[in-house]
Amino acid sequence: MKLIDPALAVPALLPRRVALISDHASPLAAPGSVDCGGQNVYVAQLARELALAGCEVDVFTRRDAPRQKQVVAWHDDVRIVHVPAGPARHVPKERLLPCMPAFARFVARFARQQRRPYDIVHANFFMSGIVARHLKEALGIPFVITFHALGHVRRLAQGAADAFPLERAGIEAGLMRAADRIVAECQQDRLDMETLYGADPGRIAVVPCGFDPDELWPTDAAQARALLGLEPDRFTVLQLGRIVPRKGVDTVIEATAVLRKRHGVDVRLLVVGGDAPAAAGDTVAAAPAPEGPAQEGPELARLRALAAALGIAGHVHFAGQRARNQLRHWYGAADAFATTPWYEPFGITPVEAMACARPVIGAEVGGIKSTVVDGSTGFLVPPRDPQALADRLLRLQRDPRLARAMGAAGLRRAWRNYTWRTVARQLMAVYAAVLAEARAPIDSPRQQEQA
Repeated sequence: MKLIDPALAVPALLPRRVALISDHASPLAAPGSVDCGGQNVYVAQLARELALAGCEVDVFTRRDAPRQKQVVAWHDDVRIVHVPAGPARHVPKERLLPCMPAFARFVARFARQQRRPYDIVHANFFMSGIVARHLKEALGIPFVITFHALGHVRRLAQGAADAFPLERAGIEAGLMRAADRIVAECQQDRLDMETLYGADPGRIAVVPCGFDPDELWPTDAAQARALLGLEPDRFTVLQLGRIVPRKGVDTVIEATAVLRKRHGVDVRLLVVGGDAPAAAGDTVAAAPAPEGPAQEGPELARLRALAAALGIAGHVHFAGQRARNQLRHWYGAADAFATTPWYEPFGITPVEAMACARPVIGAEVGGIKSTVVDGSTGFLVPPRDPQALADRLLRLQRDPRLARAMGAAGLRRAWRNYTWRTVARQLMAVYAAVLAEARAPIDSPRQQEQA
């Protein structure tokens, strides 16, 4: 018999069966690869928290390997359903839009075959929204949607480098009209929806992302560095996340070069993420030789070449993918966490770094503007500005007491606002409001005249 957490007791209007749609981001995927990042974590953690609250949860994600079981029992009351839509191999998410009709048809058939119907659908990403809208039209199931990124904003940030189809923004606008609720991940996300898409403010709920306290907590820097094979006394900066251009990893590398050459700081940069998992037992001290261009993605190859051109290749360690249960050691080994994307709808890694009591220097974009309190939990800097980043890192390097105080302030902020338990409660309130509206009696014409 499963024990239900009383802190997450299910209100009467909370759905008993939830379908989470996550077209390209599976909870089972290895973190840090090119199409595996914050959305994977979001969907995985939300599914687990909903199950702890007493819901039965099915997560629908695209089958991307031929031997995947169609239905995987992942946790108590959480199943992962691999949807046969498109080839059974990895396909970049920018090319998945043609697969969505088949995806939607499969999920509708699967839903009809269930013993009990789904009460609500939560779509993640715009292509998942296409599926959720089909379920609403075919089966009458209400849906909410978290976009995780917006096509208009992405194209403004990336220009021609944005490889998504041009019709994305139009699809997103239609989904904002069709959804029963839109979940914005921060106030900037909400503002972008209202100003760029004309979304109805009354149907937008702002709910952030979070961190798992059972996975991330403060660790002693000396112990973390010893575990990872790092020298104990060097100033250490961490950058962690997907290795894609918009994440601005090159800005952190350039700032590292400024610190070394202009200010004489013996700084080491750790870059965690990439297409290839690290070898079992790999530490920084015993790392394998760098992969050649044929074995790694073009962005990682570009970043290695940049570090070499700046003369700091020996001071930048590309650590590859790391398992979630290892990340606290990487956060813990750092004196500061740096993340300087051009565009970031929310940004989970700054919250994770704060949960590990590390000061965060983040680009003043998207959700990072909401999570990092400038001058308190870290600093905000303009994107694509390595000099500004280097200046803030230098301040932390010269004032360890300030760095520790900022880390402690970040830890308090993370626990107060950003645990996945807190996030799930807010989303459950959104679900309950949608269901209350869906179940409210419709006034007759005579009642409307008398009102």
